[in-house]
Amino acid sequence: MSHDALACEHWVESLKDGSHVLVRPLRPEDREREVEFIRSLSPETRHFFCTIKEVSPTLLDHRMKVDYKTKMAYVALVYRDGELVEIGISRYAAAEDAGVCEFAVTLADGWDEPGLGEVLLRHLIDSAHDNGCKRMCSIDAVANLRMQRQARELRFSGR
Repeated sequence: MSHDALACEHWVESLKDGSHVLVRPLRPEDREREVEFIRSLSPETRHFFCTIKEVSPTLLDHRMKVDYKTKMAYVALVYRDGELVEIGISRYAAAEDAGVCEFAVTLADGWDEPGLGEVLLRHLIDSAHDNGCKRMCSIDAVANLRMQRQARELRFSGR
């Protein structure tokens, strides 16, 4: 699938609580949504996510860089007060022809119970597989019980 076709791809996913989210590849026009998403994270979630205090242009440039093959990101969006709001993101990065990629999933507070993490991770797994990744890995904090539970449910092994 071409870069442009993939960038336009999207899904409306049903979550366990019956709510719906729009999931699609990250696009350049998501830049401000990504800033707001990072700013809205609770201190606990930010701790798992990163130790940044403010969203710098350099950080944002790095986070927005996807090539839809070795670097991929999917966003989950909902309508709130007539505006699309980012509530989650999953991403991976792989070395060319290495067959291995590192991944991460970050969710806005309150969105782990309805199964948003699983939805985002399944899209990421499919994309990684389609792009030649045979193995995915993530380094998570020992206290990140949500990610550990999610990984077990999706049959990842832990070390």
